[in-house]
Amino acid sequence: MSEISIIVPVYNVENYLKKCVESILSQTFTDFELLLVDDGSTDSSGEMCDELKRLDERIKVIHKENGGLSSARNAGIDVAKGKYLTFVDSDDYIDTHMLEVLYKNMVQEDADLSIVGVTSVYSGQEPEITPSEKYVVTQKEATKMILIGKQASVYAVAKLYKRNIFDDLRYPVGKAHEDVYVIMDVLNQCKKVVVDTASYYFYVHREGSITASKFNIRDLESIDSWEQAWHTIQEIMPEYSDLAFKRVCAANFYVLDKMMKSDSESEYPEMTKRIVGFLKENQKFIYANPYFTKNRKLSLTFLRIHPMLYKVFPKMQQRYLRKVNK
Repeated sequence: MSEISIIVPVYNVENYLKKCVESILSQTFTDFELLLVDDGSTDSSGEMCDELKRLDERIKVIHKENGGLSSARNAGIDVAKGKYLTFVDSDDYIDTHMLEVLYKNMVQEDADLSIVGVTSVYSGQEPEITPSEKYVVTQKEATKMILIGKQASVYAVAKLYKRNIFDDLRYPVGKAHEDVYVIMDVLNQCKKVVVDTASYYFYVHREGSITASKFNIRDLESIDSWEQAWHTIQEIMPEYSDLAFKRVCAANFYVLDKMMKSDSESEYPEMTKRIVGFLKENQKFIYANPYFTKNRKLSLTFLRIHPMLYKVFPKMQQRYLRKVNK
């Protein structure tokens, strides 16, 4: 039995899959099984999984009908035989030492969850590993870190989990922002968490992808997921209620930004009205919160005057910066 099961959901990533798998096979920690879960890909990704399987006996391939990211992760969890689990998205890649660091920290500290940092990588860029700071924390302290989002992220990736955490836990099928829905249930089962802030996981921004900026109706689930997390925090850790509510406010800003950037606010007037109303209603909380930047607070001021001013605020900033930098 392998020590670690690495679960990689695969869907239409023929241009990224090889680099992802190569980064896993080159790990300094070698006692793992690699589960490639082909989620009904319509490009050559499924065939690539089978070809990659021939390269290394540690690779296992699951082909299934398309069900989304949560469904693919769950399919991997169902067959995983490792003592520990980790997830890697198939369009990302990892540093050669990621598994070694996650595993070493987990075992040395007898932790239930081991976390490393995530860094974004854009086309043509070389990733940078940020400085390492190690923290061994309680469940409550780890929850605070994830709510703040600087030393540890909410994402399922860049983490090593004890297998028993997922004995009765699965990702919600059909939901976007599934990581937020699950993270509180994960933390509830952790007595000790170890965090290494060095970025060993590289999140790839796809060249030419419009997903990050174009509004999708499912983006609203960002708000729903953080509202659910906030309600959970209110019940079990009320002292962190404000931190969780900050994430609810940030999710509303996130959705409104995407709507404005893709000119979707006119298509969804009631939705826009609801979000704008929420942000105005909670303006005192936002202005007083140290985790919101000055720019974010300034954008809220423009929103209070008129939503169109909020929409043009980023362009105004860019013009100003161009003038200053001339």
